[in-house]
Amino acid sequence: MTTPENYVKILFRFYSNLLEKQTVETMWAEIMDADAGLYILDSIPFYASDLAFGDVISAVYSEDEEMLTYKETVSYSGNSTVQVIVFDKMGVTDEIRAFFDDLGCISEKFKEGYFVIDVPADLTYTPVRNKLQELSEAGIIDYAEPCLSAAHGNAQ
Repeated sequence: MTTPENYVKILFRFYSNLLEKQTVETMWAEIMDADAGLYILDSIPFYASDLAFGDVISAVYSEDEEMLTYKETVSYSGNSTVQVIVFDKMGVTDEIRAFFDDLGCISEKFKEGYFVIDVPADLTYTPVRNKLQELSEAGIIDYAEPCLSAAHGNAQ
C-alpha cells in the first residue's frame, strides 16, 4: 500500500481499560501543520479511550520511540468511538458491522469478534445505541463507549 505524503503513523501509549494493561497503538493521521505538530486522526482507535476519528491532536518526534508520539488532543471532532466484542459465534462480525453501516457509521475490524465504530458528530446516536443494546441483551455482543461526545452522551 502506498501511503499519501500527507499521512503519518503516530504512536499512542496508554492504559487500556479493555485490556487492563499498558498498551501501545499506532494510528494514521493526516498532517495538518507538521511544523506545529498538529495532525487530524484518520483512524478509529481500537483501544485508546477519549479519542475519536477526526480529532485534532499534537504529536512530537520521540528519539526513544523513533517515531511521532501522541502528546495531547487539541480539539475534538464531536465523533464518538464504540468498541464491540462479538460473543455469539453465529454472529459474524462483518454482518453485525453492516447493521451499523446502515445507520450511518463506519467501522474497522481488528479481528473476527472485535471491531470499533465511529459515530459521526452529526448522527443521532439513539438508533445506534438501541441496536447496541438489542444485540447486547440478546447475548450476541458486548460494547463499551470509551469516547462518547457531548452530542451523543444524552442518548436515552
